[in-house]
Amino acid sequence: MPVIDSDTHVVETERTWEFMDPADEKYKPQILVGDDGKRYWYIDGQIKGQVRVAPGARGKVENAGRDMAVDPARREMDDVLGRVAHMDELGIDVQILYPSIYISRMCDKPDTEIAMSKSYNRRLASIWEQANGRLRWTCILPLASLDVAIEELRWAVAHGACGVTMRAIEDTRMLVDPYFYPIFEAAEKLNIPIAAHIGNSNKGFWDLMATDGVGGTFGTFRLTSVAACHAIMSRELYKDFPKLRFAIVEASAQWVPFVVHDLRRRLETRGRKLADDPLKENNIWVTCQTDDDIPYVVKYAGEGQLVIGTDYGHEDQSSEIQAMRNMREKGDVDPAVLDKIMGQNGVDLYGLDMAQLGR
Repeated sequence: MPVIDSDTHVVETERTWEFMDPADEKYKPQILVGDDGKRYWYIDGQIKGQVRVAPGARGKVENAGRDMAVDPARREMDDVLGRVAHMDELGIDVQILYPSIYISRMCDKPDTEIAMSKSYNRRLASIWEQANGRLRWTCILPLASLDVAIEELRWAVAHGACGVTMRAIEDTRMLVDPYFYPIFEAAEKLNIPIAAHIGNSNKGFWDLMATDGVGGTFGTFRLTSVAACHAIMSRELYKDFPKLRFAIVEASAQWVPFVVHDLRRRLETRGRKLADDPLKENNIWVTCQTDDDIPYVVKYAGEGQLVIGTDYGHEDQSSEIQAMRNMREKGDVDPAVLDKIMGQNGVDLYGLDMAQLGR
């Protein structure tokens, strides 16, 4: 069975926006250096977040005790074949690429959103082509312009995309808002999942949670991801979209028992009953971490609904380059279950055809 790294990243640089149509040059993000000496993305006439720096924050790596740092050219995709070679060293057959810049709200104008989405997707398609299918990717869609978004989705799937990146909160809408149903319908027909990577594009929510002492990322990103999973099940979206798959990505999986327990108690007061295997019934997969209590989580998530990723390219609480090996060496999970988490579950979630890779 192949090994699928279900959550990795490409770190955007100026090269990401070189794929814009000439007519869209005015929307190209710029990089400005602040008074603090740090570099920031300048989009739509506003500062929109710090540019991720190359690995070098060794204190993070040493303090965490986890291998997180990777070669800058590989994380930024200037050395695609080098990244594939590193995958071989790590025993990984396929990596699924997610964006870095889109974790928060990056643009406000629909025309800018369209131009940035198209350039990002074409950059990722070029990476996919160079990697001979080993690097699959999730696309970014201009969600303020649904007709354009669906057209872009079709283009992306034809060029290697295996998922749609969305955030738990998109501007003023939750992930489950009926506004997004045309996207869900198109994704279902194209047989790719809606991948709710940690993220939140609601600036007011971010500003509120940023006072929590750790920068707001726990409440803004992780808790909203938990709420998104809860809402997908409580809304019973599988009844409207029976073949559409959902992924909750980079929020660990330790919370799954809490969500399942809450829904069972909550729904019974409303005359509803949660399925015995609720994630499977609702077509939901969740990425786990090596320090999750996997045997406990599996009791609630099921053996077929957990996947794992290394968060390759980032340096944070989710990053662990050796995650696959470390989980096996930990030895607390049935090897047959591990094979599913590292292999078949990822194949099923992303709809991968391993025969195309000769694997």
